[in-house]
Amino acid sequence: MLLVQQELLAELAQALDGLSPGAAERAAFESPKVAAHGDWAITAAMQLAKPLKANPRQVAERLREDLLARPGFQRWVQDLDIAGPGFLNLRLRPAAKQQVVHEVLQARHAFGCQAVRQERVLIEFVSANPTGPLHVGHGRQAALGDAMCNLLQTQGWSVHREFYYNDAGVQIATLAHSTQLRAKGFKPGDAEWPESAYNGDYIQDIANDFLAGKTVQADDRSFTANGDVNDIDAIRQFAVAYLRREQDLDLQAFELRFDQYYLESSLYTDGRVERAVQTLRDSGFTYEQDGALWLRSTDFGDDKDRVMRKTDGTYTYFVPDVAYHLAKWERGFTKVVNIQGTDHHGTIARVRAGLQAVSRHTGLGIPEGYPDYVLHTMVRVMRGGQEVKISKRSGSYVTLRDLIDWTSKDAVRFFLLSRKPDTEYVFDVDLALAQNNDNPVYYVQYAHARICSVLQREGLLGQDVSWHEVDLSPLDSAPAQSLMLQLARYPGMLSAAAQDFAPHDVSFYLRELAAAYHSYYDAERILVDDPQVKRARLALVAATAQVLHNGLAVLGVSAPTSM
Repeated sequence: MLLVQQELLAELAQALDGLSPGAAERAAFESPKVAAHGDWAITAAMQLAKPLKANPRQVAERLREDLLARPGFQRWVQDLDIAGPGFLNLRLRPAAKQQVVHEVLQARHAFGCQAVRQERVLIEFVSANPTGPLHVGHGRQAALGDAMCNLLQTQGWSVHREFYYNDAGVQIATLAHSTQLRAKGFKPGDAEWPESAYNGDYIQDIANDFLAGKTVQADDRSFTANGDVNDIDAIRQFAVAYLRREQDLDLQAFELRFDQYYLESSLYTDGRVERAVQTLRDSGFTYEQDGALWLRSTDFGDDKDRVMRKTDGTYTYFVPDVAYHLAKWERGFTKVVNIQGTDHHGTIARVRAGLQAVSRHTGLGIPEGYPDYVLHTMVRVMRGGQEVKISKRSGSYVTLRDLIDWTSKDAVRFFLLSRKPDTEYVFDVDLALAQNNDNPVYYVQYAHARICSVLQREGLLGQDVSWHEVDLSPLDSAPAQSLMLQLARYPGMLSAAAQDFAPHDVSFYLRELAAAYHSYYDAERILVDDPQVKRARLALVAATAQVLHNGLAVLGVSAPTSM
C-alpha cells in the first residue's frame, strides 16, 4: 500500500502542477475525521482556490476530472467524491489496501524504517547528578531519551547516547560533607546537621561502606575507601562512585545503555571552560559590572543579560553548559537533542546565546536553534488511591527501581511514554498491574500475544513462512480493511514522531492498532475451513503482530508471545 500511496501522490502532484505551476508541493493525503467519508482526503483544491481566483468546488471538480483519467487512480481508487466546500474524499479499492500486508511481511523488522543517512545525532538524557538514586522523574527522562534514540534510528540517523553528570561543584561537596557527618555518627535532626545536607537513608549506607573500606565498581570508575573520616576528598570520590554504581543498577533494571559518560569536571581539567569564557570575552558580547562578568544575552533574544562569573570568582551553571555544547559541536555533532526537566527552561536562551556569541566571533557556523530541547514535567505516583511520597530506599522520593519493582520495566516505560513530555503525568501503580483493557500496555501486549497464540496453533510462530504467494483477495471486509489502513499508517507516523520529537505518538498509535486488531478478531474468525481465506487472514494478523512488535521495540517494551 505504501507503494500505492507513493504512486498516487506522484500523480496528484502532477495534476496539481497542471492546475497551478509549483503547486505540486501541496500533494498530500490526510486521514478523514469520519471513517465513512473515505480512506484519504485531499484538501489542495481549497488551498489553490484563492491564488487561482476560483470557487474551491470548481477547482475540486477540475482536479477530480484530471485524477480519474490517470492510470494509478484508475487502478487503485474505487471512489473519488467532492464534499463540503471542496474536499476530495478518496476510497481505495481493497487490492490497494491489501498490498500493505505483503510489504510488512517482506520488510519485517525493517518495516517503517528509512534508509541510513550519513548524519549523526547526539541525544543527551538522564544526566542525573550522582547525589542519590534515580527518581521517577529521571525515569520519565530515561524512557523519553531511549525511545527518542530508537525513533531517530528508524529514520536512518546514527545515534550517540550520552550521559552528562556533575562530578564537581556545590552538590558534590554537599554529598561529601553529608557522608562525612554520617560517618562521624551524626544524623538529621542533630545540632551538627546542616539544613543543606542530604537526609536520605542511603547517605548512611555510603558512610557505613566507607568506614568498612569497601570497593565500589561503577561503569566508568572504581574506588576503594580508606575509612578515614577526615579525608574529605576520599569520601567525595567514594560517594560519587557509590552512587554511580547505584544509578548503573537503576539503568540496568531499565535496560538502558549509553555510549559515553561525559564528566563535567573534564570541562575544567581540559581547560574548555576557561577557553569558552575567554572566547566570549574576545567576542565583545560580555561586560564587567559590580565585580561580575556578564553575557549580553539580550543581543540574542534573552529577556535579560546573564551573569557568567560571580563576584566570588565562580562561574554560574550555564557557563560550563556552553563549554560542553561547544565540545559537542567540535566532536562533529551538528544535531543535538537535550532531554531535560522543565526546571531547565531558563537555561535554553542563555546557552544558545553563549553559543551564538562564540559562533559569530569564530565563524563556527552553529545554527541559532542549536541545540534542540525536549522538556518534561515531573511524575506523581498513586498507589492504592493515595499519592506515594516516601521511598524506603531513598527516604525522600520514589525511585525508578521502586516503580519497576512494584510493576515491571515494560509498564514503567509504556506508561511514562503515554503523554506528551510537557504534560503532568500521574503514574497509577494499580492500573499498571491490572490485566484488563484499561491498562494500555496490557491491552497492546495482549493483542500481540493473542496473534501469536493463533500462529502457534497453526505451527507458524517463529517459522520462516513464505507469505508473498498468499492470495489476499479474501481480505475485503470492512474490519480487515480498517486494520490494513492502520498498518499503512505506521511508517508515516514514525517519520512525523521523529520530526516532532514525539515518542508518545508511538504509544498512541499502538493503542489504535491494538483496538483495530481486537475489533477484527471479534468480527471475523481467523481459522476457518476455507484454506484460501484462512491463509489470507493469517497473513493479515502476522503482519499486525510484526508492526506491534516493531512499535513496542521503539518504546523499549517487549512483545510477549503469551500472557
